[in-house]
Amino acid sequence: MRIDTLIQGRPFSARKLVQIRTLLVEHPTWHRTRLSRELCGRWGWRNEAGELKDMACRSLLLKLQDRGWIQLPARQRASVNGWRNRTPVEVPHEDRPFHTSLEAVRPLSMHRVTPGSPEARLFQFLLHRYHYLSHRNCVGENLKYLVSERHGRPLACLLFGSAAWKCRSRDAFIGWSKLSQQHSLRLLTNNTRFLILPWVRVPHLASHILSLITRRLSGDWQDKYGHPIHLVETFVQRDHFAGTCYRAAGWIPVGTTTGRGRNAPGMAAQGPFKEVFLKPLRADFRQRLGA
Repeated sequence: MRIDTLIQGRPFSARKLVQIRTLLVEHPTWHRTRLSRELCGRWGWRNEAGELKDMACRSLLLKLQDRGWIQLPARQRASVNGWRNRTPVEVPHEDRPFHTSLEAVRPLSMHRVTPGSPEARLFQFLLHRYHYLSHRNCVGENLKYLVSERHGRPLACLLFGSAAWKCRSRDAFIGWSKLSQQHSLRLLTNNTRFLILPWVRVPHLASHILSLITRRLSGDWQDKYGHPIHLVETFVQRDHFAGTCYRAAGWIPVGTTTGRGRNAPGMAAQGPFKEVFLKPLRADFRQRLGA
């Protein structure tokens, strides 16, 4: 059997497939978590903090099963994603019109949202209710921020998660090789959600928040995951927004997507075209990314 392909941005070979099939035969009583942890250990799938990338491996196993390459053991309990994907419970919040100047709300507070905290429940609900794409859960490395004005009233939510596996205009801007991309993609993050709450009207607030966040983002990522971030990307849906706040905050427009999306098969456009914006966090980001 010959298999040389990328799955989840990682090279996947026939040798790895044989390993998985062998473990399934030799250990028929193993549940999915036991299997994924064994594979993470064998493949060295750990983040810089030394933690096994268990969720990434389980996601890979599900993709292999969808392709008909393996048959996983039945789930022993309901998927945790079923709990994560449920509609967030409504959280009381202030939604009266808030129209003022930027100076009146400074200094802003940037709260790193931690799982299980009151801020996490509010963050989840606000994005789900008010962001045009909604939001349910995150898989993989991510950081969430709840932004409040000087007296503690929430103004905005930001979510940073995994970078796109491929993006032609981004990859051309970086100038990295395929091998460097596979090795260094973890040093990028995607600003997947940015919400200014709909009752908030503060001129220049969005670009000010982006400027503040990108100054601390790499350090916060290092603190949580044990490695820095050198480049941030975002994709702005052109039929909804002009990307003005990203431009004002110094993000660089580098092109547009093809409309295929992350998992779309074939070459035909499957979704809306988006403008690609990038924000280098270091002057030597290309060298750091192996370009």
